Parts: sequence; C-alpha cells; structure tokens
Amino acid sequence: MGKSLGKHLGLRDGDALVIVDAQRDFLPGGSLPVDGADEVIAPLNSYLEAFRARGLPIFLTRDWHPPGHCSFQSAGGRWPPHCIQGTTGAGWAAGLHIPPTAHIISKGTDRNVEAYSGFADTALAKLLRGLHVQRLFVGGLTTDHCVHDTVLDARLHGFDAVILGDAIRAVDAGPDDGTRAIADMIAHGAQLHMRS
Repeated sequence: MGKSLGKHLGLRDGDALVIVDAQRDFLPGGSLPVDGADEVIAPLNSYLEAFRARGLPIFLTRDWHPPGHCSFQSAGGRWPPHCIQGTTGAGWAAGLHIPPTAHIISKGTDRNVEAYSGFADTALAKLLRGLHVQRLFVGGLTTDHCVHDTVLDARLHGFDAVILGDAIRAVDAGPDDGTRAIADMIAHGAQLHMRS
C-alpha cells in the first residue's frame, strides 16, 4: 500500500510529510473537538506508511500550550483550554502510527503568543532545509487554522506545498471557513491532492 500510494503521489527525494496537530483534544471527546477529525487518522496512516516506505522525512507538529495560554477563553482568547503540555488531550490521536524516526515540532509554547503555523517560532524551516526538503505534503487539523497557516508559511519559506485533501478537517467556526481556507492556500501556490 505504502509503495503504491507513494507512486500515486509521485514521491521523490526532497519530499517530506507534515502532519499538523493530530492530537486528542481535537478529536471527539476532546476539549476542542472538530467534526470528522477522527476520519483523518486512517488516511494519515496511509501517508505515514508511504513516506516511511520510501525513507522520506516525516514531521508532526503539535500544540503544546502552557496553562493559561493567551488563546484560551479564560485568558481572553477564542478557544477553550486545549493541548496543555503533558496532558492526555495534548497526546497524539489514538491509532496514529507514528514512526520512531518522526520529527516532533512543538508550537504555541509561549504563554503570551498565539502560534497556528508549524513554522511559528520553531526549528521546522531549518530542519527541512538541513534535510534538503523542497516539497511538503501537509495533512491534519485544522484546515482553517493550523493547516492553513502552516501551508502559507511553507510557501513564504520557498517550499512547494501539497494539501492532502482527504486528511484534513476544518473547525468551521464561520460558514465555509474550511472551503475558503483551501481556496486561499491554492491562491498562494499550494496544490490540492484528493484521493478518489
């Protein structure tokens, strides 16, 4: 499966997989559940296997907030407390097959700074360049926030970006936020990949 999917994606040297915030708090039963978030786990596992089979780099970003983070409603932000460092909710989604070689990128670690992008005050860009990565395949949560901002920053840093359309879900706090986020990512030069 991994090799055939890799062929379908046209994987080559210089490609990397970035899985954004596939954490328990965003899944059903979490503190900030996203509709359909549990449906991304199976496709993400397929992509993980495809990249692992070809020895290509895999990155996982995670919200890793201190208590009282500025994005929390209790601190004047817009979200309920979520993905607090060391809590169960900050852990990876059950059933996600993370290889031991995956690079973990923690973001949102400063109590006073919101950080949706995997590039925000992290070493992600430096690590990607060190591995001679040119193209990112991005999936995870959520389409209209952390996936969107990570893809836009990838483009700003000069990376090609492919959105894994079957492995993303949106908060949709406003009507059609997810649809608009995809259109915006494409407008900034990203490609949308949909598996039939």
